[in-house]
Amino acid sequence: MTTTLFKVSLNPFARRGLDPHALSVSMTGVKLGDRVAFVGVPDAARVAAIAAKVGLSGRAVAVTPDENAVARVNRAAADAGVLVDTEAGDVTHLPFSDGEFDIAVVDDTGAMLEQLGDTDRSTVAREVARVLRPGGRLLLIGGAVPTGLAKLISKVPASPLVLSGRVNALLEQCGFGIVRTLAEREGLVFVEGLKPRTPVTS
Repeated sequence: MTTTLFKVSLNPFARRGLDPHALSVSMTGVKLGDRVAFVGVPDAARVAAIAAKVGLSGRAVAVTPDENAVARVNRAAADAGVLVDTEAGDVTHLPFSDGEFDIAVVDDTGAMLEQLGDTDRSTVAREVARVLRPGGRLLLIGGAVPTGLAKLISKVPASPLVLSGRVNALLEQCGFGIVRTLAEREGLVFVEGLKPRTPVTS
């Protein structure tokens, strides 16, 4: 008789073949040829995983707070074999032209927006709307309240601004016509904002 022992891991990301960034990639809806801007990059590997979907015909650019973040993104991109352009700069003044991108990914799992004042948060939201093409899409990623085993392993702090719905109201006030919370899973919360195809008139 043969006895087989199964090793069970308490880490849900340790299972073979499970990509810890698969959910984030799926939520962005990024496809081949898309132009994607990343604003805030607390998780460089997440940037690389999403950027891999644009292919050679697309473009991925990350705006980082400092040169250390630039180095992290460059290293993660090289490890994944993908190309990500990096810009160290102020997120309240994005170095891009109007309508330059199809998708913007704002990652607040490092509390970037949480740490800004109300005026600067509004400026960031308007800047993101500005650089998106009409009909473009924003995906904002925040930290959810961890439950179950995630309480033991999660390194992402909860994002009160996102969980309270205040960020949804902010986006609606700053150029996004449709804003909704898509999901709260795997320790993350995802908020979508769509830029109107035609200018909003008051």
